[in-house]
Amino acid sequence: FDPDNTGYISTEKFRSLLQRHGSELDPHKLEVLLALADSNSEGRICYQDFVNLMSNKRSNSFRQAILQGNRRLCSKALLEETGLSLSQRLIRHVAYETLPREIDRKWYYDSYTCCPPPWFMITITIVEVAFFLYNGVVLDRFVLQVTHPLYLKNALLYHPQLRAQAWRYLTYIFMHAGIEHLGLNVVLQLLVGVPLEMVHGAVRISFVYVAGVVAGSLAVSVADMTAPVVGSSGGVYALVSAHLANIVMNWSGMKCQFKLLRMAVALICMSFEFGRAVWLRFHPSAYPPCPHPSFMAHLGGVMVGITLGVIILRNYEQRLQDQTLWWIFVSIYLIFVLFAIFWNIFAYSLLDLKLPPPP
Repeated sequence: FDPDNTGYISTEKFRSLLQRHGSELDPHKLEVLLALADSNSEGRICYQDFVNLMSNKRSNSFRQAILQGNRRLCSKALLEETGLSLSQRLIRHVAYETLPREIDRKWYYDSYTCCPPPWFMITITIVEVAFFLYNGVVLDRFVLQVTHPLYLKNALLYHPQLRAQAWRYLTYIFMHAGIEHLGLNVVLQLLVGVPLEMVHGAVRISFVYVAGVVAGSLAVSVADMTAPVVGSSGGVYALVSAHLANIVMNWSGMKCQFKLLRMAVALICMSFEFGRAVWLRFHPSAYPPCPHPSFMAHLGGVMVGITLGVIILRNYEQRLQDQTLWWIFVSIYLIFVLFAIFWNIFAYSLLDLKLPPPP
């Protein structure tokens, strides 16, 4: 079937072989096999893809197709579907923005019901905006709130002198340095987080987000020990970096429009927000001797995104507990958390640091 020994056969050739030698299979299952074989919609399949498809390396999509073989899976690409309503076009757009394989895009498009809706990212955004507005009214300041002398007295932000209050390692996300800080974080987490939650569900996305938040505050407590922390950048950067890394790793399979431009815009926004955080950290403090908030939380979020986040986004249908790499990265994350906890207990006294006074 490959007389030129190229290592590939055309999709149409594969279709004719399936119809000739697999006539006992349901026609819908044949379409599923065809879509699985041509996972990147390149119009051809290689020998190794064929071997994986027919061996014990079959994907979860294959097993799902066998169990639910009555689901109609058209042979043409999802982008070629016409006559769709506005909501159907939105779902198709989300599928092409987040999933690299055509078979997964079709499964998602066929099964998505918007029940439940992407409630986690929407809820966390509303709460963050509400806390910011409340603080703005109390402090009578909406730009660079962090420069107000009463800002550090809030019970939500992380302060090195109050690191024993464990809730601060998480609740600091509800405090932002100013409207420019909040605005960039909200825009990024809505534009990236909501579509990801629509595809991967609230459990997976909330795990990446919260893991990035905790890693951010712990990274500050280890690498920038005298600084406070505010903002949701740790969670936002975890989601965005995971999404961008997933696009890069599956570049040929991602069919989203203007993907290079979108990546450039996301990187520019992240760089601008990170640069603002670095500038603020080294800007003369409005309430010496306590410095302005640290920027290390951004880096902690990025590290979570390109490890745990990539694994979660790459495995759209597969169960995470079946993935070896998932357990490796979870173990690394837990080791880091334990290390940071012991560091917070012992290192501050052993290093005899001069910490800023409690607020």
